[in-house]
Order: sequence, then C-alpha cells, then structure tokens
Amino acid sequence: MAKRVALFGLLIHLLMSCVAQKQSSSDKPYYESLFEVRPRVTVPVDSTPTSNNNTTTTTVRTEPVAFNNTVNEKVDVVLDSIDRFNLMRRSVDGYTIQIYSGQNREEAMNTKKKLSTELPDILAVLQYQQPKFRVTAGKYFSKLEAYPDLSRLRTVFPTAILVPEKVAIK
Repeated sequence: MAKRVALFGLLIHLLMSCVAQKQSSSDKPYYESLFEVRPRVTVPVDSTPTSNNNTTTTTVRTEPVAFNNTVNEKVDVVLDSIDRFNLMRRSVDGYTIQIYSGQNREEAMNTKKKLSTELPDILAVLQYQQPKFRVTAGKYFSKLEAYPDLSRLRTVFPTAILVPEKVAIK
C-alpha cells in the first residue's frame, strides 16, 4: 500500500512538472527610452532658390553643441580617490617563477646555485616558509611579462611553474 501511495505521488509530481508555465511580467525584455535625457539641437536651415531648373539648395549650419548634463566633476572626485588609494599601496598582485619547493634545504641551495651558474642574469631567492624551502626567480607584474623567462628556466628546470605572488612597488 505504501508503495502505491509513493508511486502515485511520484506520478502526480511528474505530471505537474510537465505543465506549461505561464509567462510572468518579469520575462519581458528590459527596455528603457533615453529620449528625454538626450540633448536637443535645433539647426537653422537656409533655403535659397537657384536659377538652374528651379531647384532649391539647402545649406546646413553646424554649430557646436553645449552639453548641460555632464558628469565631469563627479568623475574627477572618483579618479582622485583612486589616485590616493594607489599612492598608499605598497604591493600589487603579480607573479614569480617557482623552481624548487620541498623540505630538503641542501637541495634548495643546490637548485639556487645551479640557477646562478646556468642563467646568471636571473636572480634566485631562497625562502623558508615552514615546513618548506622555496626557490623563486624574478618578480613580474603580468603573466605575459613572465613567460619569456619561464620558457628559459624550463630548459634547465623542467618543473618550473608560474606562481601568483605580491610584488612590492618602489
């Protein structure tokens, strides 16, 4: 008996979910008329008849339009606050190339030494973040800036990866 009731309830639920849904007013596309806020310009037109076949030549004068609804002052305030915020920043999101990460200190030091001998123009940094030693190279502001050095490092260290990190601003 309980199986029949459960089966009947499932059948009712299935039939109710297949019923076509009514469209509500929120399904209509959003439309907004900007006609009232657009500037209106009246341009005087000069019509002068000419002697050729009684045609009329129309000359349109173009004059600069004076805008009344500008937001320059509000935008300037926002841009000034963004400038003040950027002056206070000490670091930005950037990238570094991780060459080694592990718990063996000697292996980390050997990796740093190998980097300094193989590619002397790239500076390696050995960091200890408990419980791991990390050897990183370079500080970059974007991935695009880091890829040339990453491809050079992968020739010597195939496991080198690009890691997000904070980059100090001077």
